[in-house]
Amino acid sequence: MGGAPSTPRNDGGDAPTEYLIATFVGEKSFPLASDFWNKLLELPLSSRWPSDRVHQACELFAQNNGYTRHLAKLLIHLSWCLHELLTPSGVQSSVYKKAVNATYISSVFLKHLIESCKSESLEELHLSLDESEPVPQGFVMDQNIENFVMHGVLSFIGSTDVSPNSYLLHQELLNFMLVAMSTQLLSGPLPGPRDVNPFIDAAMAQEKSLVCLVVKRLLLNYILRPRIPPNAKSNLYSDGDPPGVLERVGSAAATFVLLPLNYLVNSSGEGSKNPLVEGGLHVLLILINYHKCITTDESTTDKSDDSANSDSVSKAHAFFSDNPYSKALANARDIEFDRTDVEGNAHTGPLVRIPFASLYDTLGTCLADESAVLLLYSILQGNSDFLEYVLVRTDMDTVLMPILEALYNTSRRTSANQIYMMLIVLLMLSQDSSFNASIHKIILPSIPWYKEHLLHQISLGSLMVIILIRTVQYNLSKLRDVYLHTTCLATLANMAPHAHHLSAYASQRLVSLFYMLSRKYNKLSDLIDDKLQSNRGSSAGQDGVSEDLAAELQIYTDFLRIVLETLNAILTYALPRNPEVVYAVMHRQEVFQPFKNHPHFHELVENIYTVLDFFNSRMDAQRLESSDREWSVQKVLQFIINNCRSWRGEGMKMFTQLHFSYEQESHPEEFFIPYVWRLAFSRCGFSFNPGTISLFPVEHQAEKQIDNNGESEGHEKEQDSSSRRIVFDP
Repeated sequence: MGGAPSTPRNDGGDAPTEYLIATFVGEKSFPLASDFWNKLLELPLSSRWPSDRVHQACELFAQNNGYTRHLAKLLIHLSWCLHELLTPSGVQSSVYKKAVNATYISSVFLKHLIESCKSESLEELHLSLDESEPVPQGFVMDQNIENFVMHGVLSFIGSTDVSPNSYLLHQELLNFMLVAMSTQLLSGPLPGPRDVNPFIDAAMAQEKSLVCLVVKRLLLNYILRPRIPPNAKSNLYSDGDPPGVLERVGSAAATFVLLPLNYLVNSSGEGSKNPLVEGGLHVLLILINYHKCITTDESTTDKSDDSANSDSVSKAHAFFSDNPYSKALANARDIEFDRTDVEGNAHTGPLVRIPFASLYDTLGTCLADESAVLLLYSILQGNSDFLEYVLVRTDMDTVLMPILEALYNTSRRTSANQIYMMLIVLLMLSQDSSFNASIHKIILPSIPWYKEHLLHQISLGSLMVIILIRTVQYNLSKLRDVYLHTTCLATLANMAPHAHHLSAYASQRLVSLFYMLSRKYNKLSDLIDDKLQSNRGSSAGQDGVSEDLAAELQIYTDFLRIVLETLNAILTYALPRNPEVVYAVMHRQEVFQPFKNHPHFHELVENIYTVLDFFNSRMDAQRLESSDREWSVQKVLQFIINNCRSWRGEGMKMFTQLHFSYEQESHPEEFFIPYVWRLAFSRCGFSFNPGTISLFPVEHQAEKQIDNNGESEGHEKEQDSSSRRIVFDP
C-alpha cells in the first residue's frame, strides 16, 4: 500500500483530491512547513465517496496518525488560518476556503479517532508533535495544541459577525466544537476525576474576555438567527475555482457529504431549518454545563488500578472546578440598562451585554423546541437580572403560552425531561408574588389549541391553573411520577393567595383535582387495611409490600394536604375575588365530607366548611323568602357574588401560607450533562457510534414521543434521571 491507500476512482475522476486525501491518511509524515498542507487545504472537495471508502480512509488515518501526527499538524494549520482571518490586514476568499476545509477535514478524522479510542487517556489522538519535528520559525514546540486550536476557534466565533462570507466557516467551526467536545460521550453518567476532555478543558482555560465574547456571540446568533443568503455560496469560491461540494450544496451543514460515514441529516424540528443557530445553542449549553471533577485524594487517581473508576470516588474528596461560561451567562446584563445607574457600583472586568428584550421575544417564539426551554431555564436559574426582567414584563403570555401549549400536548410529542424543565420554569416564576398577581390581569380572547372545553376571555392565570391540573391528571394515568406531581401542586400553592377571578372551568378543575386525589387516597387506604388483615402472621416479604403501600399513601396524604391548603389560601386571602371557586366548592361539597373528621385533614376541611356554612345558611334563608324552588346556575352565582361583599372571614383558621421554591441540587451536572448531550446527539446533524457512548443509554437518547396508547419505556427512564435534582423548601 505504501504511503497512500489505494482507492477506487470516481466515475467523473478526481485524482488530485483522492491522492492528497490518501496521502494525508497514509504513512508518510509531512512537516508543518511542507507545501503539502496548502495543496490539501486548497482542494475543491468535490468528491462524493461511499461509506466503505470513508471507513477505509479513517482506519488508515487511525493507524498512521501516531507516527505522522497529521491531526496535530492539521489543527495547527487550522489555527493559523483563523489567526490570519482575524488580522486587520484584510482577508482573502482563499484563506476562508482553507479554513473551512481545515475545519471540515479535522472534524471528520477527529470524530473517528474519538469514537475509536481504547485508552481512557485518549492517547490515540496524539495531540502533540514529535520532538524531531522541524517547525517554522516563531512556533513554540511545546505549546498545548488543543489550547492553541481552541483559542483560535473561539476567537473567530467570538470576534466575527456571521456574514455571507463567514457563514460557512462559522457553521463548520460549530460542528468542529461539537466533535471535539464529544469526548464527554465516552465518560460515564457521573463525572469523575479520570474523565479526559482535552478540548473542553482547553475551552475552560481561555481568558475571561474571550469567554464573554463567545457567550455573547452565541446568544446574539440565537437572537438574530442569521440564515445563509442565496448568494453566499458563490462568495466563498469566487476566484475561478471549479465548483466544489460546498458550492454545489450551498450549506455547511451538508459538507459531510464528502465523507458521509455516520452523517445523517436531521429532518425534524427547528434545528434542521437553521443549523447554525441550533449548533450554536448546543455548543453554548454544553459549555455552560461542563464541570471538571477534581479530587484531593491522589490514590483515587492512580491509573494503575484498573478496578478503579470515577464512580468509586467519594464526593467528600472531590470538587468541581468553576465554569467561566456559566459565570459569564449568570453575569450577563441588559444592553439597554446599566445597573450602575441604580446601585452606583460598576462591575469590574468584561461583561456579556445583550438585549434582554430581544432574547425574551426570541425565546417566546422558540419554546416549542426542547433546547430553547433548557436555555430559558439556564438563564432564569443563574441570572437574577434576567429573571427580574422577565417578572416585570407585562406580556408574560409571550413565554407562558408556548409552555402551556407544550404541556397541553404532553401526550403526543413532549419528552419527559422537557416536561420537567417547563414545570420548573413555571415554579420558579410562581415564587414571585407580582408574577402571580399579573398573570390574572392578562385576558386571552380564545385558546384555539385547547379542545376539551371552549375557553373564551379567560385570564392567563386561569389557563395556567387548568394546564397544571391537566398535567397532574395525565401524570396520574400515564407517568405516575411523584416529582411531577409535587412540581405542579407546588406551583398551584404559590399562585393560590393571589388568585383573581379564577374562571368557572379552572375552579371546577381545582375541586375535581381534590376529588381525584381523594379517590386514589381512599383506594390505597382500603388496600392497606385489607393487607394488614390478610398479612397477620405472614412473612416479612409480605410486610414489605404493606410498607411500600404505606409510603405511597403518605405521598398522597401530602398531595391532598397541598390541594386543601391551596383551596384554603384562595378562600382565606382571595374569596371575595373568586366567586367561581366558592360556587365550585358548594356544587361538589359532598367530596369533602369523608375528610371532615379525618385526623390528617380535619383542620383544613374545617375552613372549607366554615365557608360552606356561611353561604349555605344564607342561601337557605333566601330560599325560604323566595317562591323559586329551583335556582339556575346564574342565580346561584349571582347570590354568591352578592354575599361575597359581606364575607369577613369570621371563624377561619389562619394557616401559614405555603411557599415552594426551586433549588438546584449541589451536583446538577449529573443530570444536565447527559441531558444536553442527548439533545445534541439527536439533532446535531451527524451521528456518533452508539457502541462508544457511555454517558447515557443510547436506546433512550432520542426525544422519545408518547404515542396515543400510552407512555414509552424510554420516557419513563428519562424522568427517573431528572427526579433526583429538584429540591423544594416549603
